[in-house]
Amino acid sequence: MPATLRVAYVPEHFSTPLFLAQEQGFYGNITIQFVPVIEGSGRLIKMLNTKEVDIAIGLTEAFISDIAKGNEEYKLIGTYVESPLCWAVSTGYDRSDITQLSDLQGKRIGVSRIGSGSYIMSFVLGLQEKFASPFFSDHPVLSNFKNLRDSVNLKFGSAGDGELSDSDAFMWEHFTSKKYYDTKEIKKIGEIYTPWPSWVVNCNSKLLEAEKPAIKQFLTGVRKGIEYFWAHQDEATTHIATHLDYSKADAEKWIETVKFNNSVGDEPINRKTVVDNTAKVLQTAGVLTDSDDVITQRLSQGVVFSL
Repeated sequence: MPATLRVAYVPEHFSTPLFLAQEQGFYGNITIQFVPVIEGSGRLIKMLNTKEVDIAIGLTEAFISDIAKGNEEYKLIGTYVESPLCWAVSTGYDRSDITQLSDLQGKRIGVSRIGSGSYIMSFVLGLQEKFASPFFSDHPVLSNFKNLRDSVNLKFGSAGDGELSDSDAFMWEHFTSKKYYDTKEIKKIGEIYTPWPSWVVNCNSKLLEAEKPAIKQFLTGVRKGIEYFWAHQDEATTHIATHLDYSKADAEKWIETVKFNNSVGDEPINRKTVVDNTAKVLQTAGVLTDSDDVITQRLSQGVVFSL
């Protein structure tokens, strides 16, 4: 009986090749049930842990960090996007007290979840800006992009009043944030790029052993979807503008910046750029605190460099 795979993804422009592949029948006789996760990579990890999904596609730093901390429930099996991610740093549109990155020393940085990309990259930002340690006073957990936007506009009041707590700033992908700069809901005070390829594919450890042919067939479909994406860019931007929260003009600008991995699942993962470099930066930022040997061992076991 053909396999059914539950694939969790973040409903942003990066997901487009996955759906183009489905529309074109590139997954063959396996059934793909896509599960949108607006909360981001921290939620993706939780869903893999609880076996709500079989595969999750999310941010490199979140999964490398989690595996390096000892999570064995899933394995990283491929690089999906090779280009770095541009994280925009945002605050409330009317926040006159925060106008540049240096104003964030000691402030409250909103995150979707502890361990998510928005959380991890705040430490990279603090390191880049040479903030005094601890870089920030708190990381209010706000679950999703909508709550984060509201939090910097002080719509939820102060912490402890029974509502979601406010924050001073937060980090989210640039083009996803841009619409809300244009509408003057939030303002951009800076940006930071990940020093690693930005998106990876992860699979439940036991399923990887039991259903490896189906997993490989899924990745073959993803590769074909990426190829179709580049050959039909007008169709891709129309899909983004129709199904996701972007204008076609923004989608066209984003396409100029992105580089998908055309060989995802077909060629070995680049250990230096995807794994070692990411872990090193996370150690320097204080996100990973175990010894080099422990971190290296966990990543060697938790990353499948070649299927």
